[in-house]
Amino acid sequence: MSEIPTRTLSSGDELPLVGFGTWDIEGAALEDGLTAALDAGYTHVDTAEGYKNEAEIGAILDERDREEVFLTSKVLPSNLHYEDVLESLDASLGRLGTSYLDLYLIHWPNPTISLRETLAALERAHEEGLVRNVGVSNFSTYQLRFARKVADVPIAVNQVEFHPWYYREDLLEYCRDHDIVVEAAAPLARAEFFDDPPVTDIAEKHDVTPAQVALKWAVEKGVVVLPKSGTPEHVRANLALFDWDLDPEDIDRLDGIDRMDNVYMIDLDDETYGIPK
Repeated sequence: MSEIPTRTLSSGDELPLVGFGTWDIEGAALEDGLTAALDAGYTHVDTAEGYKNEAEIGAILDERDREEVFLTSKVLPSNLHYEDVLESLDASLGRLGTSYLDLYLIHWPNPTISLRETLAALERAHEEGLVRNVGVSNFSTYQLRFARKVADVPIAVNQVEFHPWYYREDLLEYCRDHDIVVEAAAPLARAEFFDDPPVTDIAEKHDVTPAQVALKWAVEKGVVVLPKSGTPEHVRANLALFDWDLDPEDIDRLDGIDRMDNVYMIDLDDETYGIPK
């Protein structure tokens, strides 16, 4: 079993380039998928309080060595007041059965709550060792600039939608310039671009799947990918990215199919807003 390449965070911690995403997956599918992932060599698991599966994940991880898993969760945008952040974190830790998170993210920005207040709570959690790294999710370049200005702890990660049909090149460049690792949520965009001729052509050329093409495109840009699946075969295939390479012309061709076509929806009146469709 080969070791998964990593990105080094500003703290010095190593973040595996491929993680197991867990949005909209529970029950037998979650158990089968996550168990297959851990057995295949995944060491990075991503969840959120809004996914409502932290307790299930905690039960599965209880059989594993906690220090061998990079574990991420996220706080809902409705819980971004100072005390609410700390209460949400405490609840997530309890459900996950752990004393700390490797990474804790603001799931979505909430313009009705002071970002300075939210980051102050995250700074406290970091100082107390409850959170080893602090990050954000679905932040624009403008929002990142402000977060960096008011935060006393480094913003280690920005998790955003990122795939060949939604190539956030300017945002990626900003994050590179400021030592912020980009994570790709929904890196496969619900398979919506799998029939796009450039994707299918490149998949055939390298004898891989369209999903592997999309994931490889992202990791070659240094982007961490978080594919999800409850099918063990797909779980293993999503990790098989590091014994082959895209050619430069492949990358150029994939860069060129960007439609700025995203699969996320945002409803500010729904506490689950920001969850992909």
